[in-house]
This record gives sequence, structure tokens and C-alpha cells, in this order.
Amino acid sequence: MAETSVAALMARADAAIVDLDGTMVDTLGDFAEALNRMLDELSLPAIAAADIERMVGKGSEHLLRSVLAHVLQALEPARRAAEVDARYPAAWAAYERHYLAINGSCSHVFDGVAEGLAALRHAGLRLACVTNKPTAFAVPLLEAKGLAGFFEHVFGGDAFDRKKPDPLPLLKACEALGTVPARTLAIGDSVNDARAARAAGCPVVLVTYGYNHGEPARSVEADAHVDSLEELTPSA
Repeated sequence: MAETSVAALMARADAAIVDLDGTMVDTLGDFAEALNRMLDELSLPAIAAADIERMVGKGSEHLLRSVLAHVLQALEPARRAAEVDARYPAAWAAYERHYLAINGSCSHVFDGVAEGLAALRHAGLRLACVTNKPTAFAVPLLEAKGLAGFFEHVFGGDAFDRKKPDPLPLLKACEALGTVPARTLAIGDSVNDARAARAAGCPVVLVTYGYNHGEPARSVEADAHVDSLEELTPSA
């Protein structure tokens, strides 16, 4: 499918829904610090950031279960699954405590994000952040990084009954913004964002520098790919 020019996408957009991890903020350091503190508390081996990167994007429950399965991979599959289930409640309690303690301290805003968001607002677009990250993690992170003021709404992975790649969060965000999906640009870094956008009827732009489960973002079909949010301006 041929890509659409950024200028053409912007010309027919009234609003934008922006993902958080891997799109606006490089949070891999936060994940690694909180997860390894959690694993140490549970007397489990540490996990490398490169392995965590492939697990990010489907919400905290998926992340924690993937991490537990990874560090318990020496176990026979049925026993491993049982151990993951048994350890999950304690893992979540530890992870939540450690993540809130370090939230934002080991992460940084990607280049061009603040400038791109400012340009979108200046162009008259209404903005919402929709992320699979829990709301209690997302809002403080946006505030700490000076990005919260760009958004009318912030919806975390616990805001609705289903997370991306289900279209429900994007459809609910459109309702909150008072826009129709066809005129609401979805901006993300992964196949989850693309699938949610397509199912919701939103045009989608993927950044090339995110996580995407270890696969190149350009391998995912989208209306456009950009190397920086600064490219998402009416004159781009």
C-alpha cells in the first residue's frame, strides 16, 4: 500500500491520538530498573534491557508475565506456566511499587517530540494520549517530562475494558475529543498501534525509532512513517 504524504494527512486531520512508550518517551530504562528491582525482591534472576524491549507494548500484565516466563524458561512449560500464575500477584505488587518510585528517572523524551506536539497544537489539532501503560504510571510520567500540557485527555491501559490493538481505546478517545476516527490521526511506534488504528478507522503514522517488539517499524503497514514528530506539521 502506497504511503500518503504527511501534508495530505495533516490537511484532513482535526485531532491526533498519540502513544506514549516508544513514541514520545524512551522508557526502556525505567522498565529495566523497575523490573529488575522486582525480580531481585522475588529472588529471581535479572533480565537484560534488550529482552525487555521485545516485550513492551501490550500492557503491564503482558509485560510482567513475559518477564516471569523469560526468567523461568529453564522450567518445563507446564510448570513454568503454573509458576508464572503463582508468582504474578507478588510480582505486580512489587513492580507497581518500584515503578512508581523511579517513574521517569531512567527515561528521556525522544528528540523532536515537544516540538512536534507544539506544532500539532498550533495547527489547531486536539490531542489525546492513549497508552497501554497504566494511567497511574502514564500521567506522572507525562507531567515529569513536561508533556502533560499538550493533551486534553490521557487514557491508560486500565481506562477501558480492552487495550490496543483493540480499537476500543481509540474510539473512546475520539468520543472524548468530539472527533470522528477518519479525521483523527493515530500516532504510534508499533504494530499494536497500527492494528488499533485500522480497526477504529483512523489514519495511522508510525515513528521509526520505537520498540515494535524488536521488529523494524517500517515493516508495519501504515499511512506514513516518520523519523521525528517534528515531521508531523502542516508544512511537512
